[in-house]
Amino acid sequence: MPRSRRTRSLAGKSRVGCLVTLLILAGVGYYGYTLGGVYLRYWRFKEAIKSEARLAPSLDDAAIRRRLRSRAEELGLPEEAQLLKIQRRLRPREIRISTTYDEPVDLLFFTYTFTLSPEVRNPL
Repeated sequence: MPRSRRTRSLAGKSRVGCLVTLLILAGVGYYGYTLGGVYLRYWRFKEAIKSEARLAPSLDDAAIRRRLRSRAEELGLPEEAQLLKIQRRLRPREIRISTTYDEPVDLLFFTYTFTLSPEVRNPL
């Protein structure tokens, strides 16, 4: 049976649509992996800060600072992430641990710098 004119004109369009879909998925995967790493490290560091804040009544500031600096090095965070502010307040009785750091990310066509500021407050 001969093909109709309509089927012959649509023959290559599904291949192009599949290729475009694959390119979009590859782009989403690349950017997701790259950007996801930044937020995964941020989340892990913030969890470490929360853990240290919970242990604060039994630890001094030097020990908290030492442990968090070690964790920042393990995660491969920039040096400025290790510049921690640790404040113990009397009213209300709480500890506040915070830092701010910039993490540049090289994307395919440009470099974007994320400014991240993990901060945790916990009662003492």
